[in-house]
Amino acid sequence: MTETSWLWTYVACMAAGAVLFFFWSRDPRHVPQYEYAVAIMIPVWSGLAYTAMALGQGTIEVSGQTVYFARYLDWLVTTPLILFVLASTGMFFRPLDKTTIFTLVGLDVIMILSGLFADLSGESAAKWFWYATGCVCLALILGILWGRVRREAFAHNAEIGGAFTRVNTYFTLMWLGYPTVWALGPSGIGVIDSTTEVALFVILPIFSKVGFSIYDLYELRKLAPKFSEFDEPNPNSRLRKTIP
Repeated sequence: MTETSWLWTYVACMAAGAVLFFFWSRDPRHVPQYEYAVAIMIPVWSGLAYTAMALGQGTIEVSGQTVYFARYLDWLVTTPLILFVLASTGMFFRPLDKTTIFTLVGLDVIMILSGLFADLSGESAAKWFWYATGCVCLALILGILWGRVRREAFAHNAEIGGAFTRVNTYFTLMWLGYPTVWALGPSGIGVIDSTTEVALFVILPIFSKVGFSIYDLYELRKLAPKFSEFDEPNPNSRLRKTIP
């Protein structure tokens, strides 16, 4: 497949994901509607960004390499939304910890912009400084999710903690793929060519955006009916236990 074919395939997958989440929202199964709204917004915006690339827009040439800055415009919007819904899964049926969410989003924005600066640095040594900065931010994001958010999820309810752990494991594996592909691609050490990089940056975001939202909503749609009779779950529930 050509680069353009991969890009249009991605757009089609994002459109299909948005339609799926819309239909799920018509039968929410006690999951808050904002979860569906965010799930729809993610593929809509990402699909538009990739449409620009498929139409030959959203790119510039730096030191002989094509920089897809439309990707960063995509990630700058969609990745904070993904972090928001992931954190809200860990805080399901509880007041959202705004400080934690703000910290995650702030680190994410720095991470995305660091990646953009790395791409714009060409062959200068500065690109590895920006790459390392982005990797540090990713490590901090994962540390907060696996530390503070996971502890809060289990302290609230064991089933919520288990659901968050499963979704967060999926999320972690997907997000570790981004710096790996970047480092191996033309922007990094150049082990893989541009077409392969485009293909990987199509496959990976399909699973980390639509795939993630499907898995997250699947877990929430299983959990929500169990708490639908309460404003908050009973703190003395038999489900409550310590972190394993």
